[in-house]
Amino acid sequence: MLYHLFTTLDQIWDLPGAGLFQYISFRAALSLLTSLVIGILFGKRIIEWLQYKQVGEVVRDLGLEGQMNKKGTPTMGGIIIIASILIPTLLFADLCNIYTQMMLLVTIWLGTIGFIDDYIKVFKKNKAGLAGKFKVIGQVGVGIIVGAIMWWHPDVTIKDPADKQFIGEVVEMTSVDGETFQVFEPNGGAPIWEARKSSQTTVPFIKDNTFDYAWLLSWMGPHAANWAWLLFIPMVILVVTAVSNGANLTDGIDGLATGTSAIIGLGLAVLAYVSSNVITAEYLNILYIPLSEELVVFIAAFVGACIAFLWYNAYPAQVFMGDTGSLALGGIIAVFAIAIRKELLLPVLCGIFLIENLSVVMQVAWFRHTRKKYGEGRRIFLMAPLHHHYQKLNIPESKITARFWIIGILLAVVTIVTLKVR
Repeated sequence: MLYHLFTTLDQIWDLPGAGLFQYISFRAALSLLTSLVIGILFGKRIIEWLQYKQVGEVVRDLGLEGQMNKKGTPTMGGIIIIASILIPTLLFADLCNIYTQMMLLVTIWLGTIGFIDDYIKVFKKNKAGLAGKFKVIGQVGVGIIVGAIMWWHPDVTIKDPADKQFIGEVVEMTSVDGETFQVFEPNGGAPIWEARKSSQTTVPFIKDNTFDYAWLLSWMGPHAANWAWLLFIPMVILVVTAVSNGANLTDGIDGLATGTSAIIGLGLAVLAYVSSNVITAEYLNILYIPLSEELVVFIAAFVGACIAFLWYNAYPAQVFMGDTGSLALGGIIAVFAIAIRKELLLPVLCGIFLIENLSVVMQVAWFRHTRKKYGEGRRIFLMAPLHHHYQKLNIPESKITARFWIIGILLAVVTIVTLKVR
């Protein structure tokens, strides 16, 4: 809203300083600072309100050291994260931008699903919370909407170096021997980038680092590309569901999901900036995505919200985010990566979420297999998700979190390096 206000004031009265709001870096900085202020200053009041309402965590005794000390700690703290993302975005982002609208929709949608789940757990005293099938329906629903926007919305386009043409004219010149010939005079080489609809995305570690989903249907004939959405939308659903659930599983010890999400957010901020800047996109030979610069403002608020929440969620936690926060964080990360055509980088960037997901899948699959084969279930890990395995090994909770963060930082660096290493 402030972006639109100051843009209008600059156009009408040429108000001194109003032009700053045209700079993405300025608005991203304000977005980050505002989210930090909201999360830290108002977070304490929200925690006190949750305590007053007796919105405490119900803990099952899993035999983990220090686990029962967390009983009664306020949950549903994801409200702090959601507010710290939404308010700065509404203030400093271009609300007419399709990418801004899409990210706001995803944040509210998944935050609401998580809130309903936490509400049932806390106020209805039902530890199971919202039935799993309803969570999946919600995730699939947002995946369908995001996929449809990315595929059919006219403002969602890409530009790549292959589209670049140069302004200029053909002029005649005379050589020293009197012969005339024509040359193209580029007039400084000012590039024109033609926007086009595309189903391309970025593939890591490959020289020509793009992949077109339509290629998978090329065997069907020249018009098969029109039906590539039948592959693209299920892929979006898969990514949203997997990353959202991965974040949810990672939210098991103090500060783990919050810190990991902040690190991932910083990586996405770099990827979004280079993808939205025509100069860096050309230099790195990656897809240039028009209008995606507003995503930098959004992800700045996301990172600020995670860091602010970490102020209270770091060990020992004063508040838990609950599904209100974890489902929203995972969904935001997934959709953001899809928006900047970097979803195939998520297995690297979100390696922590992937490992946590895989540890649960492997544990359950191996337990069922051995129970069927030997009559008793056996386990690969002492407990899944993976962070609980290390807790069972009596490694301090704070050390587990710190080590996961270090791995997350390394994965983020590797992800960014893939832009150049091919």
